[in-house]
Amino acid sequence: MIGEQYLLLPGPTPLPEQIIRAMSRSMINHRGPAFHDLLFEVTAGIRSIYKTQGHVLIYPSSGTGVMEAAVANFIAPGDLVLAISIGVFGDRFASIAKAFGAQVEKISVPWGQSADPQVVKERIDQDKSKRIKAVLLSHNETSTGVVNDIAKIAEALGDHPALFIVDTVSGLAAHPFNMDQWRVDVAASGSQKAFMIPPGLGFLAFNDRALKVHKQINNSRFYWDVSTGLDYLQKGQTPTTPAISLFYGLQEALHMMAQEGLDSIIRRHAFYRDLIRAGVQAIGLELLAQGQAASCSVTSVIAPPEVGANKICTAMLQQFNIVLAGGQQNLQDVIFRIGHLGYVRELDLLAILAALEISLHKLGYPVEFGAGVKVAQQRILEHHDKTSG
Repeated sequence: MIGEQYLLLPGPTPLPEQIIRAMSRSMINHRGPAFHDLLFEVTAGIRSIYKTQGHVLIYPSSGTGVMEAAVANFIAPGDLVLAISIGVFGDRFASIAKAFGAQVEKISVPWGQSADPQVVKERIDQDKSKRIKAVLLSHNETSTGVVNDIAKIAEALGDHPALFIVDTVSGLAAHPFNMDQWRVDVAASGSQKAFMIPPGLGFLAFNDRALKVHKQINNSRFYWDVSTGLDYLQKGQTPTTPAISLFYGLQEALHMMAQEGLDSIIRRHAFYRDLIRAGVQAIGLELLAQGQAASCSVTSVIAPPEVGANKICTAMLQQFNIVLAGGQQNLQDVIFRIGHLGYVRELDLLAILAALEISLHKLGYPVEFGAGVKVAQQRILEHHDKTSG
């Protein structure tokens, strides 16, 4: 018997039982007082996690949906946009902007590396006539397991008037993010990552500077229009029918997150990153991302070429009912990805490392049983001693 599935993806992520129970509550009138109070409560909670005094709208959408909302509302057709891409989702952000008629100039970073603030600064400094209207960047790139330093990129932008628009779908609440302090104008995130609820809610945050740009541009939009969203929010409503069950889940998730504390959540994700990286390396495998560029949400592991990543993922699923993510595009069958995002426990990571050792052995890769698990156990013991002391 292999039991319940271990879902170790960079999203969707495992669901706590209390959130599942919360989502089973009966429907309410989305134009009535109960939803009014619920909407205001969760909007305030999301705003506190973004660390912003700005505007927050919650859409029934995926993360890609609110990425599109960021483009549709704050970038006009013909605008020159600088898109900095470190992987699949950076490329997606650029593609969305292009689809809405922007002139997209892309800085492509080798996959496995983070964006270099100096390269960004040099390009921004060249723009003497201030033609660049927006800079697009992913906070955490799940396709490669790399995180960008948003604060340093913001510093590189200096006083250039371009809007700084960030996709933090898999970054928010897993990595430090301070929207106002870092002068991020627009930020997009989603429900199925660190928020521990199913896919289906998108969170769009934006400041008054971005709102002023929005009111001055003429772009095609209806579902995503933030002016409409703000008008309805004043009444405690959403423009279209909300995903009420997911709002219940979000309310419970925010209660759980408040109880743990945002700083503690971020430290936990950093510890999980360090634990899984140390365990994987002890097994004898290489990591794609290095140093400070390594994500706290997902770890990308380079598969032994003689085995291949796809066989490892298949073996983990068939033998242990453990779901890992494979590589995408040019990393397909090159890497496999271990998610440690949201509702993941230390015990889950120990189990993953133990199962990985067995799977590699069965696939003919030489493994010293217990090597990765032992390192992880030591890390956990040291962590417990440190936090309890």
